[in-house]
Amino acid sequence: MGTIKPGGLGIKTRLFQVIFESDTRLAKGFDVFLALLIFLSVGIILLDSVPEYHARFGELFYVMEWGVTLLFTIELALRIYCLEKPKLYLKSFYGVIDVLAVLPTWLALLFPGAQTLVVVRLLRTLRLFRVLEMMTLVGEGRLLMDALIRSRDQILLFLFAVLLVVTIFSSLLYLIEPAEAGFTSIPKSIYWGIVTLTTVGYGDITPVTPWGQFISMMIMLTGYSIIALPVGVFSAEVIRALRAERYSEEACPGCGKHRHEVDARYCKYCGTWLDEETPDPRSSG
Repeated sequence: MGTIKPGGLGIKTRLFQVIFESDTRLAKGFDVFLALLIFLSVGIILLDSVPEYHARFGELFYVMEWGVTLLFTIELALRIYCLEKPKLYLKSFYGVIDVLAVLPTWLALLFPGAQTLVVVRLLRTLRLFRVLEMMTLVGEGRLLMDALIRSRDQILLFLFAVLLVVTIFSSLLYLIEPAEAGFTSIPKSIYWGIVTLTTVGYGDITPVTPWGQFISMMIMLTGYSIIALPVGVFSAEVIRALRAERYSEEACPGCGKHRHEVDARYCKYCGTWLDEETPDPRSSG
C-alpha cells in the first residue's frame, strides 16, 4: 500500500499537516478536539438510552448528536479533499473507522435506532496514541496480537476438545433429566453445559436427578481444571516473542554460544567481539 500524501501545495498541504500529522501544536490540538467530540457523542448516546434522561433531554440530545455528526462529516470531507489519493486513505484502517463514525446517524434516517452504533467512534481515539507519544503501546499491542495468532492452532484445538466434552455430557443430561427440568433438547442441554463449564451458573436450567447432579459436578470440576490451559499457551507465546525481540540468535564467533542481547557488542561468556563485519575496537588500540 502506498503512502498517504497531500493532493497539492497551498491549502491542501496546510490541511494535511493539521489533519493527518501531529508534529505541530495546531495538529495536536485538532486531534485532542476530535477526541473530545468523540467522547461527547458517545456520552450522548449512552445517556439517551436511559429512559428518564431521554424523556427530559431527548430533543437536546438529538440536536447535539446531529451537530457532532455534521462536524465529523465536514472533517471527513476535508480529509478526502486534501489527499492526493483519497481511495488509499478510505481503504486504510483509520479511513474505514472515520467513515463508520459518521454513518450511524445518517443511517438512522432510514433505520431508527442505528445511531446507537456511534460507539464505534471510540476507535478514532486511537489517534491519541500518536498525539500523546504513546506509540510504543501500539507496538506492545502488536506483540500480543502476534502471540495470539501463533497460538491460534492450540487454542482452536482446545476449544474443539472442550466443545466435544460439553456435547457428550450435555447429551447424557438430555437422556437422564426430565423435560420439566429444562432439558428439552440437546442444543438446550449444550447451552446448560457451556454455562456450567464456564462456572457462570445462571440457574435457569438445573438437573434434579442424582446422576444429573453428579455429571454437573464433573463438568464444573473440569471447567476449573482446564480454564488455565489456553492462558498458559498464550503466555508461552508472549514469552517466546519477548525473548526473540530481546535476544539475538547469532552465535558467538569465539565460543559458539547463543542468547546475547540484540545490542550486545561483546560475548558475555568469553568476551569476543560479536560483530564480524567490523573490526574489534580493542585490537586497533
